[in-house]
Amino acid sequence: MNPSNTFQVSIIGGGIAGLTLAIQLADEGYSCIVFEKNKYPFHKVCGEYVSMESWNFLERLGLKLSEMNLPHIKKLTVSSPSGKALHHQLDLGGFGISRYLLDSKLAETAKNKGVVLLEDCKVSDVKFDGKQFTVETSKGIFISEIAVGAWGKKSNLDIKLARAFTMKDKTENNYVGIKYHISIDFPDDLIELHNFENGYCGISKIEDGKHCLCYICDSENLKKYNGDIKKMEKEVLMKNPFLKKYFTEAVFLFDEPLAISQIKIGYKNAIENNILMLGDSAGNIAPLSGNGMSMAMRSSFVLNGLLNEYFNKKITRTELETKYELFWKSEFKQRVEFSKLLQKLLKNKSLTNFTISALKRISFLRNAVVKSTHGKPF
Repeated sequence: MNPSNTFQVSIIGGGIAGLTLAIQLADEGYSCIVFEKNKYPFHKVCGEYVSMESWNFLERLGLKLSEMNLPHIKKLTVSSPSGKALHHQLDLGGFGISRYLLDSKLAETAKNKGVVLLEDCKVSDVKFDGKQFTVETSKGIFISEIAVGAWGKKSNLDIKLARAFTMKDKTENNYVGIKYHISIDFPDDLIELHNFENGYCGISKIEDGKHCLCYICDSENLKKYNGDIKKMEKEVLMKNPFLKKYFTEAVFLFDEPLAISQIKIGYKNAIENNILMLGDSAGNIAPLSGNGMSMAMRSSFVLNGLLNEYFNKKITRTELETKYELFWKSEFKQRVEFSKLLQKLLKNKSLTNFTISALKRISFLRNAVVKSTHGKPF
């Protein structure tokens, strides 16, 4: 094998999880290659609110967030399908930035630090012989000592690897995610989450005076209207008075909505066929109950530390896998599974209305729920 095709670490997927890990590895002096099926910059279905717990981490990687004039978000409004709303001050809060900007900045930083980043490159298979991985791609075959799966919510590789969640009951809930960028008169420091039948929609400001409007709903909603997104929005989402206002008054900046289907909420596995899974590849958390982007970055931070131990021969491959699996289970599994339960509960309109009313009255419970969705800075 040509040495130019051999690396210490190969990362499949160039989103937030994969790129932040690659940058850290490059800073440590390890050879790393990232395979990304798209070409930067590109949009992704994402709420585009990032918890402040990740701010210092991203700046340490080399992103000059302080110079980007990004909105800092400190207030939260949540409404029931009927429009009953609660308001809450966010202690830690977050900031708004589009994935279009964030991912492209991370990709640029990774390249500048020596990461080999192959764009427009699809991975067809990953094989492990007990010592090294062979990664088969549309741009050739590559060898690495470590392989990391950072391909996100779903991939053909999940089926190729016969991952357990791909074998589950086909009647289990699947969700659809839809995203727009819009222009509207909306406070810089506010994020809103509005419930509707079988789903919820978030809106908050990002860079350049734009706003992200993104929602997730049961796929049955869309099937009911024969795949007509606009009709579903009119007949379902706009029954919430907040959403009716935004959908009728906003200027929509995309020609067409950005959509992703067949989303499954729940814990997967942090290790699969000796591949270390990162971010959404290890578990999808419901957007309402946790910050998936910060979870992805935190897991890359921890995995980088473990890989450093491994390459310095302080731990074996088996110990590396065991420690990483234990980290994911202890740090994230309960949050992911709770979010799966919450996602199901939101299908019940009456229960959603009751929960909003209860949270409005009981401040300590409201504080506990909000606190559970944000981690500590790292």
